[in-house]
Amino acid sequence: MAKANNAVVVEKSRDDKFLEKTKMLVGRVIATFAASGLSVVGAGSLFGIEVWKSIALAGGLGVATVMEALSRAYLADGKLTTTEINEAFSLVDRRKSAD
Repeated sequence: MAKANNAVVVEKSRDDKFLEKTKMLVGRVIATFAASGLSVVGAGSLFGIEVWKSIALAGGLGVATVMEALSRAYLADGKLTTTEINEAFSLVDRRKSAD
C-alpha cells in the first residue's frame, strides 16, 4: 500500500494481475470458440455435416489460431503483453480486423 495526497492507493500484487490476465484470456478463448463455431452452423448443414461437428471443428480451429499466435508471442520474450494478446485475438475477429 502506498499513500499519495493523503489517499490510500492499493497496488495490485503480481498474483492479482496474473489472475486477472488469466481470467481475461480464458473468457476470450471461450468467446473465440463460440464465435468461430456458431458462424458455420448453416454451412455445415449444407454439406451434410452434423451441427455439433461443424461447431466443434470451427471453434477448435479458431482457438488453435489464437493459441498459436499467443505461443509465438510468448516464445519471443517470455512475456505476453496486452498488445500481443489483442493482436492474437484479432486474427479470428473479422469485425475488428476490418476496422
